[in-house]
Amino acid sequence: SKSGMVGSDETGVKVGGEKYWAWVWQNEEITFISITDNRGQRSISENFENGFKNAVLVHDCWKSHFNTSAASHQICIAHLLRDLNYLTERYSHKWSRVCKTLFKSALVLEKIMTPSDYYIHTPKRKQIEKRMDRLLSYNLPTKHKELVTFQKRMIKYRDYIFTFLYHPNVPPDNNSSERAIRNIKVKQKVSGQFKSPNGAFIFAVLRSVTDTMIKNNQNVVESLNVIAKLHTE
Repeated sequence: SKSGMVGSDETGVKVGGEKYWAWVWQNEEITFISITDNRGQRSISENFENGFKNAVLVHDCWKSHFNTSAASHQICIAHLLRDLNYLTERYSHKWSRVCKTLFKSALVLEKIMTPSDYYIHTPKRKQIEKRMDRLLSYNLPTKHKELVTFQKRMIKYRDYIFTFLYHPNVPPDNNSSERAIRNIKVKQKVSGQFKSPNGAFIFAVLRSVTDTMIKNNQNVVESLNVIAKLHTE
């Protein structure tokens, strides 16, 4: 990838009445979709044995993504903000409100950073990092179990919260991957399920090819026609 980032997401699908998983790996150049029978590391390894050693992998906090070799990771800030909204309503504790404000400050900073800002000492970025460390060292009331769990998750993935402030082409959220997998959700709502693993595989290939063509401003019908004739002429 020229941009040095790959986004990934997964969602459950029905294939022949069984629970399968649709996976997507994508960036601004390519979309690759795979439908497998499990949500584990095996599905990733079978498609990308060597991981993404030259790219930052952007995703939610699903553990299989963290087990994938990559230059670094970026966890989806949009997911974290949704979690914080819930936690604020649940406990009404200042910690979740301050954490939410901090994430929003980081998003604002990213919007005003120039290309050179990513590679030099940036006081505002350093301030955000320090404030995050203070939040993660704060002693939360043990009775707020879900809030404590969230804080522990942030401590575990501390190095992957603000990766987007150090890489100009890395987004702070996984929205592009969620959009890429939305077609499968629509397909499920319309038809209910794929009848067979082979049918699911064919759909994944066609969707991958079509979405990649669209990203590269290619005519879909003409391009599919060229592909169809590759072994007939």
